[in-house]
Amino acid sequence: MLSYQHAYHAGNFADVHKHLILYAVTNYLLRKKTAITYIDTHAGRGLYPLATKETQRLQEYREGILPLWQAREQRSDPLLSGWLSAVIAAQPVAQELTHYPGSPWWLSQPLREHDRLRLFELHPGEHQHLNAQALPPQAQRIYGDGLAGLTAMLPVATPRLCVLIDPSFERKAEYQEVADTVIHALEKARHGVVMVWYPLLPAGHHHVLLNALKNSGVRKIWRSELLLRAPTEQTHGMYGSGMLVINPPWGLDERLATAMAEVTPCLGEESRHEAQWWVEE
Repeated sequence: MLSYQHAYHAGNFADVHKHLILYAVTNYLLRKKTAITYIDTHAGRGLYPLATKETQRLQEYREGILPLWQAREQRSDPLLSGWLSAVIAAQPVAQELTHYPGSPWWLSQPLREHDRLRLFELHPGEHQHLNAQALPPQAQRIYGDGLAGLTAMLPVATPRLCVLIDPSFERKAEYQEVADTVIHALEKARHGVVMVWYPLLPAGHHHVLLNALKNSGVRKIWRSELLLRAPTEQTHGMYGSGMLVINPPWGLDERLATAMAEVTPCLGEESRHEAQWWVEE
């Protein structure tokens, strides 16, 4: 299926959750000088103008980046403040929220000369938009299936690996496919940092992914979920955002807990953040 276009959802609460974690992980990895290969399996467009007809159709950014942007001067947490400063830097006009940066933007910003970035996108229209984005020479755009591409690339030539897997999950089978890909990737790159985003939907299909990874023997997984509202029998659509970080940087859980304590009040009274460790000794 190639119908999904993230422009309809750009800047929503799930993007805030996902990209705040991505920002925290990449910033920590830069503390060491050794080279990193970043792989984004479902890259999307890279930068999303909020005024496009796609984004304006649902205006999901109004429950995501917009309330955080409006309260940005009151945020005191260092991680959240740094992330919001980066969002400001992504705007063509300073202090005016007109664009939301997608994962290719977040991953390309910290690239050093000896790092590498591989961006996979299978949707032809989205890949065309990605090709139009300005990216550093270390970034390579690849028109193709990201899960298959990740498998084919491993092991990478650099000492360190950081992967973001962020599918649309339009097909139920994708949950198992993602789990299988992650397990295979960690067999090839045992110490790689792998981030997997998943939606929280009433059908609960994400448990296929979670159970497969929890029972796989993967040694260290941190699970983070941001709930916009509590699910009920009447709930339709995505009510929460989940993120797994395998082999997470030291202290990620504590840094995210303090940042999310300032995020959730901006997203509404029902919003809450939950996190836990899955550790195999």
